[in-house]
Amino acid sequence: MPAPARRVIGIVAAAGQGTRLGAAVPKAYVPLRERPLVVRSVRAMLNSAIVDEVIVLISPEMESYARELLTKHGLVDAEIPVRLVHGGGERADSVWCGLQAIADDDAVVLIHDAARALTPPGMIARVTRRVLEGADAVIPVLPVSDTIKVVAASSDDRGEGTPLTVASTPDRSQLRAVQTPQGFDLRQLRAANEKYFALPDPEFVATDDASLMEWFGVTVECVTGDPMALKITTPLDLKLAQSIVDEAEPTIFEVPSDNSRPQPQ
Repeated sequence: MPAPARRVIGIVAAAGQGTRLGAAVPKAYVPLRERPLVVRSVRAMLNSAIVDEVIVLISPEMESYARELLTKHGLVDAEIPVRLVHGGGERADSVWCGLQAIADDDAVVLIHDAARALTPPGMIARVTRRVLEGADAVIPVLPVSDTIKVVAASSDDRGEGTPLTVASTPDRSQLRAVQTPQGFDLRQLRAANEKYFALPDPEFVATDDASLMEWFGVTVECVTGDPMALKITTPLDLKLAQSIVDEAEPTIFEVPSDNSRPQPQ
């Protein structure tokens, strides 16, 4: 008898403030063509045709606004359930809140940043399929085009702050830029979080969920990412995303009614 299919749960992190963007609202609610980043990210999860449920991590004070927004865009009553869960003070805290809100221990979980609002559904499916095939942790990556330097503070302080000097130059062929969603075996990711949050003062700081799994001793596999999964962090990022959306989503002009058409002079 074949094993039952594993459920796939998408978690969209939207509880942060994103102050570097300089917007009047938290970053996840900034619109692109009248569709906020969080709405686009949730929609991408639903359009991947591989996700069974989406959890949106929000700050408690934004709950009413977020629910109204998701309802307006038809996501609350979507065929695939979308529910809100309160996040924590830091991203790692928020993700842990989301993991604890999942009842199914055998699920596959996808952790995604709302700020990567243009992520193609196909990339989401690509990450998920690899976990379903047996990987415990999977991340989408892209080659690094810039030369990367490891820097250190210099002891030569000339009154201009502590200058930095180059410590080393890693081999660029071994470097990759990491995107989201990152996919995991839920049981393993929960165990890693439990160990991490049980430490009174951990020296290690998890910069993403994959680094937490590395720390926990789990092998992290890579699949090909996508340039469209760029992270919108700064005003320049937002302008780039807006240009992409303007090119990809032509404006649909409404046909005026007879009464609203200009009359000949």
